[in-house]
Amino acid sequence: MISKKLIDLGVLALRQRNSRGTFKPHVSIRFRGNEGDLRTFSIDTTRTLGKYPQPDAYLITHAHSDHHGKSAMLSPRAVCTEKTATALEIRHEKKYVGSMCRLGDEIDIEGVRVRTCPTEHTVGATAFYWENDVGTRILVTGDVKDASKLPPCDVLITEANYGDPEDPSCHFADDLESMKCALFESGPVAFGAYEFGKAQRAVELMRGFGYDGAIRMEARTRALTRSMLEDAGELAGLDSGGEDDVFVVAPWDLNKLPWNVKKYVLSCRADYPYPIIKISDHLDACGLEDMVRKLNPEVTLVYHPGGHRPSKFSKHLNSIGIDSISIDQIGNVLSNEFI
Repeated sequence: MISKKLIDLGVLALRQRNSRGTFKPHVSIRFRGNEGDLRTFSIDTTRTLGKYPQPDAYLITHAHSDHHGKSAMLSPRAVCTEKTATALEIRHEKKYVGSMCRLGDEIDIEGVRVRTCPTEHTVGATAFYWENDVGTRILVTGDVKDASKLPPCDVLITEANYGDPEDPSCHFADDLESMKCALFESGPVAFGAYEFGKAQRAVELMRGFGYDGAIRMEARTRALTRSMLEDAGELAGLDSGGEDDVFVVAPWDLNKLPWNVKKYVLSCRADYPYPIIKISDHLDACGLEDMVRKLNPEVTLVYHPGGHRPSKFSKHLNSIGIDSISIDQIGNVLSNEFI
């Protein structure tokens, strides 16, 4: 059994229950550090109430809401990069109280040497890499856009946002040429992009295309973009300033812009009422498979997102001879007091 293989590697994967008795969409990893001390790292999880036993660390890979940093950022045991901490504070208007590091640093967490590695999913997004007492190399990625700087590992704990190889929407390539053409069309244009992550990537791409004019955004998206990017250029408010305005707003706010603005959504989803330009912050199904092959783990644990895709991706990996387990197959459960 693959769960037995994890145990042989010195890794125990655990699920958590919430107060309703159902499972949280989280995973925790228990292992022994180099000194033999038992350690627990909770990955992209909500914070455990202070009166209950705490993990040794809450690893926050990035500041998207579905990775639960809004809760974990309130614990002094939280760990993330400086950029992620800044994004969490801007997004949630709360003080981050955990530990911070620069992307690429090696840090000490309760005697465990942990290396951070870029995933290029958002500005500041990091994977965490460490070894346990028997030399098992453990890598937690969070969401991944570029796996080229991730190290080989024995246990890979990763995502499957677009991990269903049978779903056509999980196969894509960034359509940079369509975005560039839309940007330089005559008249005002708007790109629908989430305020954190996709909006900053949109700005980076537009500057890379040679656009040096103002980019109009709402206030929090501007604050995030200025904090995340050193060369964001001129960012302005949403008030129209000219006939060739360029806007970046949340997809659901496109309808608030004037009727004459050409509107697009930067996404690989097909459920928006506007033309889609395929720009993603994730690897597609083929990219995820290529990542796993490159990292060459003995076991791959797929823990994110909710729904069926972790199971779909895990089953696909097993079908091509790569040992994998998805979060719904984890049989070890932390006690109900650990909620």
